[in-house]
Amino acid sequence: MTHTGDVEVYYDPYDLDIHGDPYPVFRRLREEAPLYYNDRYDFYAMSRFDDVERGLVDHTSFSSARGVILEMIKADMAFPHGVFICEDPPVHTAHRGVLSRVFTPKKMVALEPQIRAICAQVLDPLVGSGGFDFVADLGALVPMRVIGMLLGIPEQDQRAVQAHGRQRTRREPGQPGDFAENDLADPTFFGGYIDWRSSHPSEDLMTELLRTEFEDETGTIRRLTREEILTFVNVLASAGNETTNRLIAWTGKVLADHPGQRHELVNNRSLIPSAIEEVLRYEPPATQICRSLTRAIDCYEQTVPEGSVVMLLAGSANRDHRAFPPDGDVFDIHRTVGHHLSFGYGIHFCLGAALARLEGRIALDEVLDRFPAWHVDSANARLDSSAVRGWATLPVFTS
Repeated sequence: MTHTGDVEVYYDPYDLDIHGDPYPVFRRLREEAPLYYNDRYDFYAMSRFDDVERGLVDHTSFSSARGVILEMIKADMAFPHGVFICEDPPVHTAHRGVLSRVFTPKKMVALEPQIRAICAQVLDPLVGSGGFDFVADLGALVPMRVIGMLLGIPEQDQRAVQAHGRQRTRREPGQPGDFAENDLADPTFFGGYIDWRSSHPSEDLMTELLRTEFEDETGTIRRLTREEILTFVNVLASAGNETTNRLIAWTGKVLADHPGQRHELVNNRSLIPSAIEEVLRYEPPATQICRSLTRAIDCYEQTVPEGSVVMLLAGSANRDHRAFPPDGDVFDIHRTVGHHLSFGYGIHFCLGAALARLEGRIALDEVLDRFPAWHVDSANARLDSSAVRGWATLPVFTS
C-alpha cells in the first residue's frame, strides 16, 4: 500500500469494485504511485506507459519463465516444454519461431472469406429478433469456430474445447485463481485429436505442428515432441478463444456508449481498423501482464528486490496521457494510436495479434451491415471474473 501525503491509493486486482472499472484507480496510480507495492499479495505494479513498455521489452530483467499471471508465479508452477508465453530465450526463441511461420499477417489475411462466412452464419438468424448477446451469440462463437478451423477440431467438439480453455482462466469472484493443478500438457483432452492427425494429415495447424522441423535451443534440428504439440495446442486453443471473445464484446459495449462514433462507422467503413485499435487501447482484455525480476532494479527512488513479482498494468499504460494526449481516458476512433500495449510488446508480442485484429474488424463490419444501432440491456449485462477482463453477458436491443 502506498501513501502520498494524506491520500491513500490502493490497487487490488481481485477487488470486484475495482475490477468493474479500474481506470480511476489506474489514473491515481500513474500520478501518485507509479511504482506501487501491494503488501497483501506481495507484488509491485507499474502503471505509466514508458515504464510498462520498458518492462515488456527488457526480458532479461523482467522474466516470463515463472509465469505471466500473478497466481501462476505465486503457485511456483513447473511449466511443460512449449508454454512459449512463459519462456525466456533461448527456449522461447525456438518455440516462437515454430509458430511464427504459421501466424504470419499474410496467412491471417487469407482467412477473411472464411471468417466472414462464419460471422454471417451466426448473425443472419438474429436479424429481426430485436436484439442479441454480443457474447453468447457472437463473441463466444466466432473465435471458437476460427481457432477450431485452424486446429482442425470438428465443429461438434469446438464448444468443449472452448469450455476447456475457459476453465483455465476462471476465478471465484473476488478471489485469486487456482493454478496449482493447471496442467498445460494434459494429454487427456487433445491427445486423441493429435493421434488421429498423425495418421490422417490435413491442411490444418495441428498437421503442420506434427510435420514441422526446427532448430531447438541446443542447436539440434528436430520435430516437436508429443508433449510440446499438446502444450502448443492447449495454449493456442485457450488464447485464441478467450481474448478475441473479449475484444468483440468490448467493441459492442464501447460503441453503444459512443453512438455518434458508431454512426460514423456505419457510413464510413474505412474507419473500422482504427476503431478496433482504439477499442483495444481503451478496453484491453488483458489489463495486466506479470513478470518476475531476475535482478534488483531501482525505480522512483525505490529498490525492487530480485525475485519480486512486477505487475505491468497495460490497461493503465494505454490510458496514460503522456503517450495518448491530451486525455487517454477519452475514446476517439480518429485517434492516431501509434502503438498500444494490449498485445504486449517486445519478444513476447502476441502471435495471434493479426488474427485477433482481423476477427474484430470483420465482426464489427458484419454487425454494422445488419444492426446499425443498438443499446445495451444494462439490467442483464454482467462482467466476468477471470484472468482477462470482459463480459460474461452483453445483451443488446437493436433498432
